[in-house]
Amino acid sequence: MTATAKPASSAILERDGRYLLVRRANPPAADMFAFPGGRAEPGETPEETAIREFREETGLDVARPRLFATYDLETRGPDGALQSHYFLSVFQVEACDAAEAVAADDAAELGWYSLAEIRGMNVPDSVLDCIDRLERAAA
Repeated sequence: MTATAKPASSAILERDGRYLLVRRANPPAADMFAFPGGRAEPGETPEETAIREFREETGLDVARPRLFATYDLETRGPDGALQSHYFLSVFQVEACDAAEAVAADDAAELGWYSLAEIRGMNVPDSVLDCIDRLERAAA
């Protein structure tokens, strides 16, 4: 992670071949669908950030985070100026199948989507990369 990158985490939860995505309400990915997640709070580990953010955005308690991928994400304005810079840790997590997810916090809405559906949605490149990796692992 570079000195200017802020730590962030997200988490992948799968149920019956479908993945939970939230539509972001705020920048830098406003109106895009992504795995639940967000910025780290001071003193949090990446795993703790993923679990807390998942709970805040979906109401679900998740467990057993396993690091799946990392990304150095920069958002630049039309003039090329750096607008945001995050080092994102993506985890695979588990949750009780009976628990219902509800959109909250930075999540404008949420839903369960197949890998094929996600390919046609407005998602960040990091989500598409994770989908590619998940498809390869399932093959």
